[in-house]
Amino acid sequence: AAVARAIVMDPKLLFFDEPSAGLDPVVAAQLDELILRLRDAMGMSIVVVTHELDSAFRIADRITMLDRGNILMIGTPEEMKTSDNKRIQNLLNRRIEEEELDADAYLRRLTGEDLHP
Repeated sequence: AAVARAIVMDPKLLFFDEPSAGLDPVVAAQLDELILRLRDAMGMSIVVVTHELDSAFRIADRITMLDRGNILMIGTPEEMKTSDNKRIQNLLNRRIEEEELDADAYLRRLTGEDLHP
């Protein structure tokens, strides 16, 4: 219903925020197809914010990868996959970086405790 309300005015730009969060993989794939059909049928640009890399690489013409609040790269899915940037490859392939293994420091950063001593 939310998508129907969003497209009723024939927008040129449509935003999706984590559209497949909490969905099983089959339903998420169906949603990817719906997004592609909407784009093609209505001639609109669609901005999708997602952590679901499979979805991002399936539906995106261009990807902006954010890391710690900064833009790490903007490019096509193929440019992203073949990037020689180690951080991008670690994020895409879920590789742990040795210097980030301190779980307590990471939790403090997430909760903001480092900001409010």
